[in-house]
Amino acid sequence: MKKLALAAALSVAATGAFAGGLAAPILEPAIIVEETTSSSGGIVIPLLLLAVIVAVAASD
Repeated sequence: MKKLALAAALSVAATGAFAGGLAAPILEPAIIVEETTSSSGGIVIPLLLLAVIVAVAASD
């Protein structure tokens, strides 16, 4: 009877230890910020300079 009680106690203790199981860790997604460049960014200044030159030439 003692062996049966000991086996029952050990089985209850063993199932309690593994009751939750191993859960997969919850990872937050990585935030990726990409630097965007405008394709018209390099042409704006020359166009403004050209517009100023045309305006000066037209006023003469």
